[in-house]
Amino acid sequence: MKAVVVTTRDGPFTQENREIPTPKKGQVLLKVQACGICQGDLHAKAGHHPRASFPRVVGHEVAGVIEKVGEDVASWKPGQKVGVGWHGGHCFNCDKCRRGGYIFCDKGGITGMTHDGGYAQYMIAPAETLIAIPEGLTPEQAAPLMCAGVTMFNSLRNSGARPGDLVAIQGIGGLGHLGIQYANKFGYVTVAISSGESKRELSLKLGAHYYLDASKQNVAQELKKLGGAKIILTTAPNSDAVSALIDGLGLDGKLLITGVDHKPLHVTPLQLLSNRASMQAWPSGGPTDVEDTLKFSALFKVYPMIEVFPIEEVQKAYDKMLDNSVRFRSVLKF
Repeated sequence: MKAVVVTTRDGPFTQENREIPTPKKGQVLLKVQACGICQGDLHAKAGHHPRASFPRVVGHEVAGVIEKVGEDVASWKPGQKVGVGWHGGHCFNCDKCRRGGYIFCDKGGITGMTHDGGYAQYMIAPAETLIAIPEGLTPEQAAPLMCAGVTMFNSLRNSGARPGDLVAIQGIGGLGHLGIQYANKFGYVTVAISSGESKRELSLKLGAHYYLDASKQNVAQELKKLGGAKIILTTAPNSDAVSALIDGLGLDGKLLITGVDHKPLHVTPLQLLSNRASMQAWPSGGPTDVEDTLKFSALFKVYPMIEVFPIEEVQKAYDKMLDNSVRFRSVLKF
């Protein structure tokens, strides 16, 4: 089989021919049809995990078909359309697992980081990580929803916002273009926030009711004029830009963080106290969360905007993700 391999920490992609692996107890073999390229792959490539090891096949937005099942796999059968996301398995026994927080498992794996992922024609996945793909989505459409989609869908549906509430989506990129669509379908008054005019028309087409240009407007003040945001969902990894939005929250408003930046946020207690506001971070979700995302997306026609590449052009696809020139998700097709 063809596979794209990172042989050393932060090393280049290498094309290899490998033997098709055999699933062990509790595992399945997937024939990969599509794999999205995500910002998280940068962290996988760099080995940002205590149990990361190399060589490694990265990729955690996987859509495909079950080829074989290993021993003790009773719920899945060859031929089923399935996907795999960021969540790469859990122990079932730690306190977090016992409380249902499988994606926070102390011993949990990460697809494409602690074991090989989807930049290959075949991959092995723990059975508990599988996600059923419904009718109505192509593999190329389904793949980015395994991470980017569920991150937006799951954070918004758990945010506490109700239909009619003002919800702002900061950053109109790989995450934000999906966030706008979900926010609109959930019945929120949807505000798109980006820098410059280039994404205004697209944001409104995707379902935003308002567009705020952070390069020309004081976004916090504009949100206040609209009544204050119940939720500001941040997707762009820029702590300074995120910090500038906090004063745009309304009563009991919440800053909901999904974009990863290693720089600190700047917020004073008074900014939160004055509106009984709060801040919360939200990671992606587990397999059932992704299944909910896929079903909703197929039913309400929420689709990622993608550019499709053959495996031979993986470097081009990855580079377009890194420099933010892809509109809006790079997807490898097998």
